[in-house]
Amino acid sequence: MSSPTASTFVLVHGAYQGGWIWQPVAAQLEAAGHRVFTPTLDGCAERRGSLRPGITTESHGAEIADLLFYQDLSEVTMVGTSSGGMVVCHACELSAERIARVVFVDALALDHGQRIGDVVDRPPSAGDELATGPTAKDIEERLFADLEPTLRLWAAERVTHHPRAVMDQPVELEHFWSQSWPAQVIYCRQSTNPPESHQRRTAERLTASWAEIDTGHYPMLSAPDELS
Repeated sequence: MSSPTASTFVLVHGAYQGGWIWQPVAAQLEAAGHRVFTPTLDGCAERRGSLRPGITTESHGAEIADLLFYQDLSEVTMVGTSSGGMVVCHACELSAERIARVVFVDALALDHGQRIGDVVDRPPSAGDELATGPTAKDIEERLFADLEPTLRLWAAERVTHHPRAVMDQPVELEHFWSQSWPAQVIYCRQSTNPPESHQRRTAERLTASWAEIDTGHYPMLSAPDELS
């Protein structure tokens, strides 16, 4: 893979994940000469020790906006997957002047006031008042079912619970949908959530390009070449 011009990518993970999930894609983009950031959001993965009340979609979005500011990033391609799509939307609201393109990879892009539960039928979960996540049985039998065994084990070992407010509270997106964003939606055909109807709505409202990958919900692991 090669690119005539280098770009800056910020890859934002979804629920139960961390920046680790983007490793195969980041390696390919960097090998092609691009600059790539894969931040782990507050309370997730290696930052799970910072879990506390008050971590929301909005605080996650503000984290990403701060990253853009303190790293002096501009003309950024923002990429969000799963619930990371919500975070990307808010970060774009806060840093519109720094954004060149928005890419949603099998991602949620909610309306102001919507909750994840309004779009996604989530399976039974484990957790407490601060965080929620898949049960051990769900991780073993469903979450990464389409990955080959060694990769499936590697990913399962890195799953962490996600700040509960992100999963349960309505998002605050007062300006995202009223602005114009060069955008692309990448739909994973073998994934059931977010539903295809939700992702097509995102594409229609943003006049975004549409692409499909014949894989499950974690294309950065199952189809990194095609996604890159």
